[in-house]
Amino acid sequence: MRSTSRRGGRALAAALLLSGALTGCGSAEPEPEAAEPTSSVPVTKPYDKLRPTEVSIPKLDATSSLITVAVNKDGELAVPSADDPMQAAWYRLSPVPGEVGPAILLGHVDGGGRPGIFHKLHELVPGDEILVERSDDERLRFVVDRSEQVPKDEFPAEAVYGNTDQPQLRLITCGGVFDQAEHSYEDNVIVYANLA
Repeated sequence: MRSTSRRGGRALAAALLLSGALTGCGSAEPEPEAAEPTSSVPVTKPYDKLRPTEVSIPKLDATSSLITVAVNKDGELAVPSADDPMQAAWYRLSPVPGEVGPAILLGHVDGGGRPGIFHKLHELVPGDEILVERSDDERLRFVVDRSEQVPKDEFPAEAVYGNTDQPQLRLITCGGVFDQAEHSYEDNVIVYANLA
């Protein structure tokens, strides 16, 4: 049976099918001079409700505060700036970690020639833990169930964003071959985890 949670789920999956995969995950080379932004919609907004504030992955020795992001006016999932590749983000239209449904956390594999917060995300295996702190001072422990690397044009939107009947976590970054012409990675790395 699927949850009918207000956030996440089929409506979220449908909205994100417009963009499918996570794009703008950084690059293997330093970024060129910054161009004018293509969207006037801010990537982050103040969020005064319950939210995750930090993610930590002990196996990878990776810890980051969490900013909030949404979908930009082009229908693409916004990501943190590649100028700060160690910054992770929570997709604020997904459930808060610990609520029923798939909470979505995003991070760069690299940016500006430097490793990103999810640089080694592909190394996680079932049983590894992910810790999430929230604004209510609760610290939650998630355990990795599985991970996959998929071409961006085959992004499994339903598996990532679809309703679940328990609290789950999805960590998403880029991976695979770097396409110099597109200035983007060809794949996404997705980690699926369950609340312990």
